[in-house]
Amino acid sequence: MNSTTQDRSFMERALELALKAAGRTSPNPMVGCVIVKNGQIVGEGYHAKAGTPHAEIHALHAAGTNARGADVYVTLEPCSHYGRTPPCTEALIQAGVKRVVIAVTDPNPLVNGRGLKKLQEAGIIVETGLLAEKALKINEFFFKAISQKIPFVLYKSALTLDGQTAVESGDSKWITSEEARHYVHKLRNIYDVIMVGSQTVINDDPLLTCRGIADGRDPVRLIVDGSLRTPLDAQAIKNSSSLCILATTLAADPEKIKVLKEKANVEVWQYPTKRYVPLTDLMRDIVAKGFNSVLLEGGGILAGKMLEEKLIDKIEFILAPKLAGLGSPPFSGLKLTKMSSALKVRDLEICQLGVDLKIAGYIEYCPTEI
Repeated sequence: MNSTTQDRSFMERALELALKAAGRTSPNPMVGCVIVKNGQIVGEGYHAKAGTPHAEIHALHAAGTNARGADVYVTLEPCSHYGRTPPCTEALIQAGVKRVVIAVTDPNPLVNGRGLKKLQEAGIIVETGLLAEKALKINEFFFKAISQKIPFVLYKSALTLDGQTAVESGDSKWITSEEARHYVHKLRNIYDVIMVGSQTVINDDPLLTCRGIADGRDPVRLIVDGSLRTPLDAQAIKNSSSLCILATTLAADPEKIKVLKEKANVEVWQYPTKRYVPLTDLMRDIVAKGFNSVLLEGGGILAGKMLEEKLIDKIEFILAPKLAGLGSPPFSGLKLTKMSSALKVRDLEICQLGVDLKIAGYIEYCPTEI
């Protein structure tokens, strides 16, 4: 589309609105909407939570009669089907809007172009593609989950400058600064699930909660534990502020499973394998449960296995200006024999968090790698 500076400004505002609900809309996407008449915003809204009115509905309510003949800027194609809420296309048509500018189409098979068609059939001007790259980026969790049926996974790890997640004894508290640790809690507030292995729970007994964030919410805790070694009095199990899932196998003690299932807000997912939890199956079950994103904070063995199965989308390494010598590398579970098999990381972003350095990027998988 041939967008104007004003068009881009209004879509930028819609994207800002969408991000207000970060971490709150799964399994739905984040969506923002702005309604403009005579060059002025007359209504705006965003989708706050799954099962509640969509962004377009909030914006239309705010605009009232001013919506007639107005331009609508929305970050994702309006829905055209009945779900937990009525279709937004019908609401836009009934409001008498003149033009709808859409950043990206919705890959959901229930929508995927149907919303555009309904609006066009009603005589509404429809334009797509404005700031599409930004719209795709803010909803990368949703687009991954809806298209591949597995969640978007970020592996976050705190490292010393020589690449260790702990010293030789296993002690890892604290590698990074308070500023960096506060940033990690911001991540926990945005991601649906926080995932660790049983060894991390045994070594550190973490709470796996979101702390120090205004209106923060605790993510679902997921402990990957093939033989169910997690202590019954682990903090992640005792704290019932959010669901705690233990993924295990046939190697688990049936009596321990029974005890765990009786605890508040705890679920045990047992897989028909003898020792190792099938990670791809686990990721599929996470999406089937309604979660789009996973923050992997486990140790190097679990991270390496996730990488081997091509389940990690992005990494964020926070480097502290410290040297640990012999310790624990972040991908100890990944075994390669050739440097040519090493995975590339693209779209690098580097910034400072207190005295620490954050390096982030997306994993680039190739068919012949791993």
